[in-house]
Amino acid sequence: MGLRIIPKEEAFFDLFKAQAVNVVEGAVLLKDLLEDYTDVDQKRMKIEKVESQGDEIAHKIMEKLNMTFITPMDREDIHALSSALDDILDYINATSQRLDLYGVTSIHTGAKDLANIILRAAEETEALIENMKNLKDIKNMKSRWIEVNRLENEGDKVSRNAIAGLFKNEQNPIEVIKWKELYEHLETAIDKCEDAANIVESVALKNA
Repeated sequence: MGLRIIPKEEAFFDLFKAQAVNVVEGAVLLKDLLEDYTDVDQKRMKIEKVESQGDEIAHKIMEKLNMTFITPMDREDIHALSSALDDILDYINATSQRLDLYGVTSIHTGAKDLANIILRAAEETEALIENMKNLKDIKNMKSRWIEVNRLENEGDKVSRNAIAGLFKNEQNPIEVIKWKELYEHLETAIDKCEDAANIVESVALKNA
């Protein structure tokens, strides 16, 4: 199929919105899993389903990018934003899968705190993407990408303290290895929220 010329293709923004909503859903499910660590298999499968839905949306964005000649924003920004949003869900899903793989029976407080930060960062990112169709309200958008950056710094601090606590208090080296990786996955999910917010910031400033 040849390229279709679609000036100011609005469908990209609709797909980004769907992707961001799906990320928030995954973050909600992760927070619920870690705060109420019961029915783990069922909750894990729900997260896996949401992650698969995210993959489908990301694939649609890439298909549309390959079929569209005139895009509403730089092609590399479309690709980078979709990838960053997809990565958030990848790390959310990877965390839930590793809980099962590593036979985790109880959740550390630091993990619950990080899941809460992931959700807040995902919600701010969704709100940013909601405003991408109309870039006139830069002031409101700026407050949101600043908040995502603040949450990323908060996540770094929580993760560092949690990992430091592992090395200080945990006597079982296997537990240290397991939880260090889990904390790093949770922290990376927050990092990916910041990546997405930074891309939206760049797009907004270029088009202001």
